[in-house]
Amino acid sequence: MSEHPLAASNDPANDPDGPPARPSRRGFLQGAAAAASAFALPHESAGARTSAPAPARPAALAPARPVSLNINGKPYALSLEPRVTLLDALREVLGLTGTKKGCDRGQCGACTVLMNGRRINSCLTLAIMHEGETITTVEGLAHAQDGVVDRAALHPVQAAFLEHDAFQCGYCTPGQICSAVAVLEEARRGMPSTVTSPAALGNDGPVSLTEDEIRERMSGNLCRCGAYPNIVAAIRVVAAKSGNAA
Repeated sequence: MSEHPLAASNDPANDPDGPPARPSRRGFLQGAAAAASAFALPHESAGARTSAPAPARPAALAPARPVSLNINGKPYALSLEPRVTLLDALREVLGLTGTKKGCDRGQCGACTVLMNGRRINSCLTLAIMHEGETITTVEGLAHAQDGVVDRAALHPVQAAFLEHDAFQCGYCTPGQICSAVAVLEEARRGMPSTVTSPAALGNDGPVSLTEDEIRERMSGNLCRCGAYPNIVAAIRVVAAKSGNAA
């Protein structure tokens, strides 16, 4: 017996007026992937049309030039690129690593050395600027015998720092010591600071190193461990031995 033609309308897939067929999971995922690809294509093509900026080329190094330096009483004939700082010349070229690189921008004082007896931040000056000048680092303060330094040969400031535990981690200590040596000399020569009493400004004699004087004059040397009381005590002891402490 043949099936009635209208019986086929009971199947929703064969009924043009019935509800739409439910999409399969595979079909949905394929359609979503195709749509995502279509949206991505314009962006990729735009990116392909826009050329990426060329990376900045490093500045060409200037030719090295001969530099003669007098460091800790010894002459050194070097060949340095003109932009090499004195700090890098000391540490990287000569191996004098007692001078420390802290902030590398003149704010912490760890790189302090003595230039003709006056303290400077070696990270802020170029090596080629100091030909013919006398440079003293922390290694040059003590008197070494055959490369060996015993306690008796230490500079008085170095010995006082040991005696008073004026350091903790020790990283800032070379700069602190070099700066303290300069402070003692500045006070001996009568150079005032911002806290020097007006009564002492007209005197030709040395400035008495009170605690306030020492703290002010050493304020350019930072100690992140906080050993400031012992640093001040060490400097006062040396000043007292030279008759220059209040």
